[in-house]
Amino acid sequence: MNVISCTGVLERRMSLRFVLWCLPAALCAVSILPPACAQIKGDPSRPAPICDPATLDSPFIPVDSWIYPAMLRLYGLGFVDNVFLGMRPWTRASVSHMLDEAGTRIDDADPGPATDEAQSIYDAINKELNADMEGPCGPFKGKSRIESIYSTFRAVSGTPLNDSFHLGQTLVNDYGRPLQNGFNNYTGVSGYAAAGRFLFYARGEFQRAPSAEGYSPALAQTLASIDTVPFINPLTQQPYNNSTIPMGPIGSQTNGRVVEAYVSAHVLNHEIAFGKQDDWLGPGMGGAFAYSNNAENIYSFRIDRIEPLRIPLLSRLTGPFRYDFLVGSLKGHVAPNAPWIHVEKISFRPTENLEFGFERSVIWGGKGHVPITLHSFLKSFFSFQNVSAAEKLSRSDPGARFGAFDFSYRLPFLRKWVTLYSDSEVHDDVSPIDAPRRAAWRPGIYLSHVPHVPKLDIRLEAATTDPPVSTSKLGRFMYWESIQVQGYTNKGQILGDWMGREGKGGQAWITYHLSGNEWLQASWRNQKVAKDFVPGGTTLNDVSLQVVKRLGPDFEFNGKFAYQHWKAPAFNSGAPVYPASEHNVTTTTIQLTWFPGEKKTY
Repeated sequence: MNVISCTGVLERRMSLRFVLWCLPAALCAVSILPPACAQIKGDPSRPAPICDPATLDSPFIPVDSWIYPAMLRLYGLGFVDNVFLGMRPWTRASVSHMLDEAGTRIDDADPGPATDEAQSIYDAINKELNADMEGPCGPFKGKSRIESIYSTFRAVSGTPLNDSFHLGQTLVNDYGRPLQNGFNNYTGVSGYAAAGRFLFYARGEFQRAPSAEGYSPALAQTLASIDTVPFINPLTQQPYNNSTIPMGPIGSQTNGRVVEAYVSAHVLNHEIAFGKQDDWLGPGMGGAFAYSNNAENIYSFRIDRIEPLRIPLLSRLTGPFRYDFLVGSLKGHVAPNAPWIHVEKISFRPTENLEFGFERSVIWGGKGHVPITLHSFLKSFFSFQNVSAAEKLSRSDPGARFGAFDFSYRLPFLRKWVTLYSDSEVHDDVSPIDAPRRAAWRPGIYLSHVPHVPKLDIRLEAATTDPPVSTSKLGRFMYWESIQVQGYTNKGQILGDWMGREGKGGQAWITYHLSGNEWLQASWRNQKVAKDFVPGGTTLNDVSLQVVKRLGPDFEFNGKFAYQHWKAPAFNSGAPVYPASEHNVTTTTIQLTWFPGEKKTY
């Protein structure tokens, strides 16, 4: 069908149905829809669906997928530019578009070790996405796919930490999964079904963790006092079941959990989605201040511009940009109960080597404080100034406000070698740009390959959430607020950077790539929590070794061993459950994953 035939139809029968049928052709004629919509054809009285891939929905890739470090390495090698490091996840279609650019550059590049590495990465990702790229019209008929089936076996010896809001975590960025001494297991499946611009995605797990003694009442009461969280329930005269303080005894857990589940619609290069969904808003690999997968995902409504937007004149200064918005409820909060959070981020690429982004998040409302209404949402959304104590305690409280800034930059003369980046966040200031001394920082540097060892890359990141200001004490600054006292958490774990409150430390990774999706990796992590926050402070160090190997085209083995030493004198306060303040913990993890290669189209 074209505009001329459509006009004839409208002349014969002017009705709303025919207007809607002809609208795609009209938009195509004025270039509002992509040129590929010229594929519309068929009987003019019954136009066929648009087959342009830009109108088809595509699932987001989970943020713990191997595709992200692979694409970041491809970017670090200089073979792709159109990558927004500070805004993940990406859809499968978006990554495919990035690969188009990479494939052309690889073909045009001079032969050499770096080109060979890029080709290996390209081949691995292209194979993973191939099932979705079988022509523009086929997927419109509908498709369903089992994305992965996996089982993770994790053996823990010693006393692990699972308290990002205070003492630290033995495992980080693990979706808030339960973890205790003994044998832990997480077995899951993920998949999706799509028809045209609509999609349903789900990832569920069966989780098992042993019982544990948990924190002593004395330690729990100390931490509750620091947080200013109510400790004793006046109705029962028993301690509250506080999700941010794992007081014992802790029973064994055998339950099913929805890791991700959402429905989405693709509208003009936006994904409009509702459900439980991944997010990672920062360029770092070890953590992200605004949002990460350190805690269990929240249920939210989301609008994500998944493809770069270019606006005439404006984009000459800012370059293409992307933006993201989500709003949803937080669970596990005691006072006030069930607050909500909204997050907004916009990122720009003014040059092919520079990206920078601004983010704002607000936790507001909650039972007994401020009702969750459109009015209270707009109040929190448009509030940028400090408010009086009286307003904070009233039903007009705009909420706990946080602002973030991040950037990444491929250095001059080392464009294909070194990427410098940083993430940062402030509390009660508009942005870290105007209050750098009051900000938390996570700078990092990435060496995409080492001279004479092209398969080796190195990444270093430091982090601090204890800025040198007088207000940063007792843990009552970053990720905490006088009203929203359980702060930036969901179901007990920080949903931002695992460094938590008043922490300092860093991470390092050395990775030897066997192929585009196989590697050997050694890593180190350190965290120190300030003594003016947790009595005596805490110190955590761990080292780990990981191997990821494909056992055939669709079967992956992922093995990791970690040794951790942590020290927390606060464990000796009162009548502690644990007789010592220092502990050694080993974690042995084996994950087996099957990626079914077959795609069903109906």
